Amino acid sequence: MAGLHYGEDPEPSDPSPAGPLYVPVRPGPSGCAARLFRTLLGDRTAVGFTSALRLTTTLGADQAWIRLAEPALRALAAPLGVTTVTVDPQLTAPAPGPMPAPAPAFAT
Repeated sequence: MAGLHYGEDPEPSDPSPAGPLYVPVRPGPSGCAARLFRTLLGDRTAVGFTSALRLTTTLGADQAWIRLAEPALRALAAPLGVTTVTVDPQLTAPAPGPMPAPAPAFAT
């Protein structure tokens, strides 16, 4: 059986990206930890990017990252109950900023 070409197959035969992913991380007490995100429906997901440029375009130049293969990222997220890996997300919400100070209440 001849292999299908990606241009001809609406669902490619290989669903995993080739090579390691660029995985956003945050500092933690024992080193760095993979950042988890939420999907549009609110489910938690691990995220990886196929290039450093895609990661910095989406999350900013200050975002730290490590290289992990997709199976390693899944294994890292599985104990936390996260079963979804999103590759190259293009939409992210900005990080929450500090809350403004409440306006003083006036006594009447």
